[in-house]
Formats: sequence, structure tokens, C-alpha cells
Amino acid sequence: MKNRNLPSGTRDEFGVRAEMKENITAKLFDLFKQRGFSKLTTPILEYADVFKPLNLTNYRPYQLLDEQGEALVLRPDLTLPVARVMSTTGVELPAKWYYSGDVFRVKKQLSGSYNQLTQAGIELVGYASLKGEWECLKIALEGVRAAGIDDWTLELSDARFVNDVLAALPIPEPTKNALKQALFAKDLSRYKQLCKPLADTAFEPFLNEWPWLFGDFDKVIQVVDTLPEITALVPVITNLKQTAGFIRTQTPEQAVFLDLSIPSPQSYYTGMAFQGYTQNSSDYLFSGGRYDELLTSFQQVKEPAVGLAFDTDALVDRMPEPASTEQSLIYFEADQWQLAETTLNKTPNSTFCLADSLEEAKRIAISTNRKLIDLTEGR
Repeated sequence: MKNRNLPSGTRDEFGVRAEMKENITAKLFDLFKQRGFSKLTTPILEYADVFKPLNLTNYRPYQLLDEQGEALVLRPDLTLPVARVMSTTGVELPAKWYYSGDVFRVKKQLSGSYNQLTQAGIELVGYASLKGEWECLKIALEGVRAAGIDDWTLELSDARFVNDVLAALPIPEPTKNALKQALFAKDLSRYKQLCKPLADTAFEPFLNEWPWLFGDFDKVIQVVDTLPEITALVPVITNLKQTAGFIRTQTPEQAVFLDLSIPSPQSYYTGMAFQGYTQNSSDYLFSGGRYDELLTSFQQVKEPAVGLAFDTDALVDRMPEPASTEQSLIYFEADQWQLAETTLNKTPNSTFCLADSLEEAKRIAISTNRKLIDLTEGR
């Protein structure tokens, strides 16, 4: 994977990557606006308290102090700042917003991750039905398609599943908590020990498979169907099945996975979550889900919300390289400006070379692997 912040070779390669990033950002913006979203901009610097609901397991924010000694951070996330703006400005709901910007995260050393990345995403606030998730997923499908990425996987999960299953198990509360920790940590010896009191119960077939409950959607659902009926889980499973069906009507060939053995992506998630990724990287192309508790971090009134964020750098990393075309530099003297303008308009993929001498122009052409058009020749 190319470095996101530095050119991997020549300045020309860096320019190509920057152009690719601009193009996919413009395509995403067009998609957001086409589907009725309005732009919302948030500040890069935020008070640290804004991000208290954020799970900072894998990174921490860059911190500094203002003149009153209040803790400020470079935003490590864009969803929470959007929620703060909406709560403090009295925006009328329901609302559909889109945004873009850089986020900054201090990653673990040697993690191979980047400390600055660009996100572009949407927030739907005030929409409680499953149509909100489907709108996000439709935009996710269209966004990845706009990037020209064909071989990728959509992963669904739900923040309610694990807790709903644990609530139905006939074991003491401390045992349930320990079982959850062992499940998330994939501590199989501890997990099996804690499951022993549930042997020969209706839950045993499912519990035997739960730590590995990830993969092809239909195969995972077959395991879920071995559970005895849990009232709280009925809408969860129904929504997941309906959503998989929706995806197949939109893109029949799309690979859909289901993971029901992991913790919620963020503590404020309250329902379905979704992520898109390719097999050769750990960076997600996009992620999102439902978080109906999000605005309660900034206000007393609870409002339904669902959102989606693209990692535009990850999209660029996996986009097919554009077909190479011959680039030209036009060198000229100051009194040839009009001739240079005419040549520029007639020559595709050309640009002015503003060097002070022909020798310098030749060096620039060689270093950037461009053809030099010398309008001073023969003068």
C-alpha cells in the first residue's frame, strides 16, 4: 500500500494520487447531494469532552490546552462533532447532512496505520426506521462503485445481539459478564469452562459455535436459527435478514458477511452496524451504523440517528490506477504568452513550464517524465 502522506516515487506519482483523491471526493459529494444531503462543516479543534463517548482502544487524540487551560483535541472522529453542532444549534429534525475532513489519531507504534486520514460521510438524524440503514448502505454501494473497486466484502453486525443472547441465558450475571469477555477475547478455554453449566440445554448447539460466528451471511444465520426463540432478538434477526435481501436486490453479486461474536464498533452504537473491506488490507473502505443514543451525549432528548463514513484514503489505495497518458510541458519566453496559450488549448494533458531557462525546463521535464514542447526553438 502506498504511503498516504508522502510520494512513493516521483512528484508525478504524488500528483496522480492527489488527483485521484480529489476525484473520488468530488464523486462522493455529488452522490450525497443527489440523494438530498446538505453539507455541514465542523472545526478541526474541539473540546476533549466532545469525544468522551468514543472508544479510543486503538488510538488516542492529539491534545493541547486553550488559554483557560481547557483540554482541546484535534478531532479524531467526525460523527461526534456533527452531533454536537446539531445539539447546540437547534437544527430542525429530521435532518440529512454530509461532511468531509481530516481526522487525527495517535496510533500505536509499529501498527502500520496513519495518524491523519480523510473521511467523507453522511448522518441521518430523526429517522428511526430500517430505511435509514438501507439509505446508508445504498450510498456505500454506490460510493465504492464510483471508486471502481469490484472485489470487496460487506460485513454486517448488530450491537444488540450479544447482550440479548446473554440476557436469555439461565446463569448468574457475573458469569454472563465473564462469558462476554471470554467471547470477545476469543479465550476459548475460559469460554468453554463458563459454558459448562449450559450443557444439555437448548442453548448448547449455538454456544458451541458462537466464538466462530463470522462468515457468509446465510451460513451464520443457520447457526443463529438453532437458538431457542428470544423475544428481544426477533426484530434484530429480522432486520438483518431483510437487509441482506435488500443488498442482493441492489447488487446481486455482492459478498455479504455477518459477524455476531464481536463487540460494538463504538459504545454509542445501538443497532445494526456495517463495514466494507477488501481482503488484502485491514483498513475499512467505510463503516457506519445506528446510534440512537448519540445525541444524548449533548442533550436530554433522545433522537434516532444512523450514519456512514468513507475512508477516502483507503478508497484511493484500492482504486485502479488511471491509464497513463503522455504529459507535456510548454516552455516559452514571456513575449510568447499568447502563442503558449494557444498551444495549451490545443495540446491535451499539457501545462506551462515557467522555468527561467531552457536548461532548467529540460531538467524539470526529465525529473517529471514529461515531454517538453519548446516554443523558443528556432528563435
